[in-house]
Amino acid sequence: MGANISSLELLYADLGGASKRVVEMSKVVIKKTALDIERNAKAIVPVDTGNLKNSIGHSDMRMLSSEHLQVDIGPTANYGQYVEFGTSVQAPQAFMGPSLDRFSGQFEQAMAQLGAEALGG
Repeated sequence: MGANISSLELLYADLGGASKRVVEMSKVVIKKTALDIERNAKAIVPVDTGNLKNSIGHSDMRMLSSEHLQVDIGPTANYGQYVEFGTSVQAPQAFMGPSLDRFSGQFEQAMAQLGAEALGG
């Protein structure tokens, strides 16, 4: 019986260590993806004065809970949504959506790989 408890304790310690590594590696993946999306959006955004392009950025990463990390990516210019989605008199000129689409597959693949590594496979 004592051996089983020790084995469970070792497994718990290993999982805790793996969990911490996965969280840290997840932060790297999230940060890289945010930078990639930001860079791509700046490359494809329509430019008139440059204000919208210069306002595209990302927030600092924050932990919403022990399992949820968040970073916001997008423009701070108040008219960014009108360029992205259009208006009744202007067609949409999407720059954030296509940028997100371009990197979402890579992000999902990297996160799936982290999950598989955490589970030992």
